[in-house]
Amino acid sequence: MATSPSSSRPHIVLFPFMSKGHTIPLLHLARFLLHRNTTVAIFTTPANKPFISDSLSATGASIVELPFRQNIDGVPAGVESTDKLPSMSLFPTFAAATKLMQPNFEQSLETLPHVTCIISDGFLGWTLQSATRFGIPRLAYYGMSNYTNAVVMSAVIKNNQLSGSELDDEPFAVTDFQWIKLTRNDFDEPFNLRESEGPHIDFIMEQVKATSNSYGLVTNSFYELEALFVEYWNRESKPKSWCIGPLCLAEPLTTKTEPRSHKKPAWLQWLDQKLAQDSSVLYVAFGSQAEVSCQQLREIEVGLEKSKVNFLWVTRTSESELDVGFQERVKGRGLVVRDWVDQGAILRHESVRGFLSHCGWNSVLESVCAKVPILAWPMMAEQHINARMVVEEIKVGLRVETSNGSVRGFVKWEGLEKMVRELMEGEKGKEVRKKVKEFGEAAKKAVEEGGSSWNTLNQLIDELYNQAIRSGV
Repeated sequence: MATSPSSSRPHIVLFPFMSKGHTIPLLHLARFLLHRNTTVAIFTTPANKPFISDSLSATGASIVELPFRQNIDGVPAGVESTDKLPSMSLFPTFAAATKLMQPNFEQSLETLPHVTCIISDGFLGWTLQSATRFGIPRLAYYGMSNYTNAVVMSAVIKNNQLSGSELDDEPFAVTDFQWIKLTRNDFDEPFNLRESEGPHIDFIMEQVKATSNSYGLVTNSFYELEALFVEYWNRESKPKSWCIGPLCLAEPLTTKTEPRSHKKPAWLQWLDQKLAQDSSVLYVAFGSQAEVSCQQLREIEVGLEKSKVNFLWVTRTSESELDVGFQERVKGRGLVVRDWVDQGAILRHESVRGFLSHCGWNSVLESVCAKVPILAWPMMAEQHINARMVVEEIKVGLRVETSNGSVRGFVKWEGLEKMVRELMEGEKGKEVRKKVKEFGEAAKKAVEEGGSSWNTLNQLIDELYNQAIRSGV
């Protein structure tokens, strides 16, 4: 139901896509909204509910559980999140399966009083149909920067620059941003295919169409970071981009009291020890979905070992996949962690002075907010374009060297060691460290009262609320 004139405050529905990287920012957004005296309901599935419940415990947010269809061809039984898929090649099948949730979503939506708007992940494009049916404005969230959106809009959609016969690593200037040089290899499938067709591109185009017909695009960024690209998007495309981030700076509504017996996790104790020793640490993490070959894994191990820097490496690889003796050889200087960690807490730790990252957008923002420079090693999705932004546009990081110069090339240990040292100890490292501090300060101001993101979110809520009241539906 849409908001009626009798509603006392905005009622906002959040529906994150079933993936940790997509869910966590919208949980942060829930905190921003709750601090603004709104009512918040979050839709999710049974397997994902515990994580969301724990994140928003002791808040006023309500959680609406929707069943996720089982026995779907191509989706393993019990899998309700892309983090659990055995291969990302199954993503299109999984994403398409979410459409089966629509009847239950609409039934649950009918029970909610006076909904002001729905903010759903762009991959859940079918929610636009539901929002339209109920007369509720819908905003899409993709978890990407305005830079990425603008570059893809210019190079792929507007000017079709990937349709030529150029070599995969041959640079070209983006038509509407002549100083930006990209290659076909900066784009992931299906965009990098000369003839894009099939279920994956069909799915993407379906989402693009749904998003273009929605009320707005909620963007996890802040105006000062990429003003030129915000303006370009809002001039050349639709719907309007509303920069309301960085969402990772949302403050918890409550502070949970830990039991006296609670001990800091081992990785945090280790970082505390390094801080006490006045030692700098490189944080190493490539996200939950990157697939690293055994051969590349060996090069990472040797590069980190030879660099002589302290490092905390969070990885999904099992102990048996690492080189025999590696952990013993780096004992005291390097720590390998396979458990879930609080990445924000690691980046904010005073001992952490660099981040070897896959450049997922959440990780980029968390690093900027923590004022930690990045050593970019993109691997999938839009990460290569994010890396271009990090290194060439906002200049808050350096990039790993590949053996053949291709952005998707193999990284040998010598190149990794060289760039790790440069980030942590070199002159270029000092330059990007200075730059990331500037943007880190700007990010903090953006979400504070009176800041650009603070004002934008207030404006968005007021606009939607007033429109819903005027409609009197």
